[in-house]
Amino acid sequence: MKALEAYHPAVSAVYFLAVAGIAMFCMNPILQALSLFGALLLFLSNSRNRSVSSHAGFLLLFLLFALLNPLFSHNGATVLFVLNNNPVTLESAVYGLVAAGMILAVLYWFRSFTQIMTSDKLLYLFGKLSPKLSLILSMGLRYVPLFQSQVKKIRATQTALGLYKEDNLIDRVRGELRVFSITVTWALENGITTADSMEARGYGIGKRSHFSLFRFRLRDGIFLAITLVLFGLACVSICTGALEFTCYPTLQWAAASPTGAVGYLAYGGLVLMPAVLETEERIKWKYLRSSI
Repeated sequence: MKALEAYHPAVSAVYFLAVAGIAMFCMNPILQALSLFGALLLFLSNSRNRSVSSHAGFLLLFLLFALLNPLFSHNGATVLFVLNNNPVTLESAVYGLVAAGMILAVLYWFRSFTQIMTSDKLLYLFGKLSPKLSLILSMGLRYVPLFQSQVKKIRATQTALGLYKEDNLIDRVRGELRVFSITVTWALENGITTADSMEARGYGIGKRSHFSLFRFRLRDGIFLAITLVLFGLACVSICTGALEFTCYPTLQWAAASPTGAVGYLAYGGLVLMPAVLETEERIKWKYLRSSI
C-alpha cells in the first residue's frame, strides 16, 4: 500500500522482517492464513499490475507444494485413500497445504518488500553499517534493469542483421548464446569503465559524506512502537506454546487460552496495519477534497 511507502526505511524494514519472520517459523494454519491474506492485500493494493496472469505462477507453485507432500510423505494416522499401494493421509495433506501457504505468503511479502524498499532506501539503511556493502548492493540493483535493457537491444540488433532466428530450437539456442556472450562482454567492459570512473573521482581515498532525504518523525516512532508491541505479543504466544500446531502423527491444536487469542489478534493486527493506514489516508483525502 502506498501509505507504507511514506514511512522511514528502517521502520518499513522492521515491519517486513516481523511479519515474514513469524510466517517463516510458525506452522500454525491460522497464522499462515492471516499472513497470506495480509500479504495479498498489501501486494494488490501497491502493485500496478493486477492481472491474473501475474499470479498464475504463484498459484501453480502453491498447488505443486500442496500436492507433492501427500504424494511422497505417507506419515499420519488418518488414511484418506490408497494410491498405487501408497496411503495418502490427512495429516500429510494438511501439512502440505500449510507449508505451501507459508511459502506463498513469504514470497508475496518479499514482492511487496522489493516494491516499497527501493534502491535508495536500501542504500540509506546499509550505508551507515557498511558503505562498501551498500555500494555493491546499489550497483547490483542498478545493473539488473541495465542488463535487461541491453539484452533487448542486442537481440533486436541481431534480429535486424538476420543472425537471430526462431525457426527451430537449435537456431534459437544459438541466438540466445550469442546474445548472452555479447551481454557478458558488454558487462565486463562497462565494469572496467565504472571502476576507472570511480577511481578518477577519488573513491576510496578518504571518508565520504552522504545526503539523505529520510527523516525519522513522530509517526515513524509510533508505527515502529506498535509493530514491536504486536510482534512481541505474537512471539510470546508462540514461545509459550499457545499457538502450537502439530500434524504428525495426528492433527493436534494447542488448547484454547487467552494467551493464544492475544497471539492471533496481535498477528492479525500486525498484518492488517498497512490496510488501516491506507484506509486512513483515503478518508483524509476524501475529506480534503470535499472541503475544497
